[in-house]
Amino acid sequence: MSDDVPPPSRLPPPPDFDALTAAAPSTADRRTEVLALIGHLVFSWSNNESLFIYVLMLLLETDEVSAAIVFATLNTTRARLDLVQRLAKAKLRDPALARELDALVARFSKQTKLRNDLNHCMYTVDEEGVIARTQLMKLEERGGRLSFGRVRAMDRARLDEMAEAVREHGALNRDLWALLPRLEAHLAARATPRRSPPA
Repeated sequence: MSDDVPPPSRLPPPPDFDALTAAAPSTADRRTEVLALIGHLVFSWSNNESLFIYVLMLLLETDEVSAAIVFATLNTTRARLDLVQRLAKAKLRDPALARELDALVARFSKQTKLRNDLNHCMYTVDEEGVIARTQLMKLEERGGRLSFGRVRAMDRARLDEMAEAVREHGALNRDLWALLPRLEAHLAARATPRRSPPA
């Protein structure tokens, strides 16, 4: 009777945890830089997305709680931004203000792609404990074949891209706050009934 030989595993080899633990102190600065950038991006993106609650509040002519309920009920960022843009088309009569809001939505949408890439990926750590690359956790079709998500190096160019995104989120936050009072004033002026001239 011959011994059954198990088929070779299709799994990747597990990390050498002891080696990673030993190498971790020497690569801590790089790991801290990467994680700080990811954290800052997530923090900034979330704060900017939340400001659209106030845009919805003004466009829907409702209170903050009701706007937050509508915002939370729409379960994707794209759906929330679509609602903002559709309401703006229906309610804004100032073309410059409408263009400004559209531009802010476009800037936020551009940053959402990077945030999604970093939130929905698998991080690979090299033998020295450095976060070396990411792999998107989604299927992509190339040449009629499905493959697992795109792999990107976590190199200096990628870190610079993330740092620039953090700066853009800061500028976007300021611009959204600057827009809100002007949007409120425009919508309030539209809601004020016009008095008939005296007879």
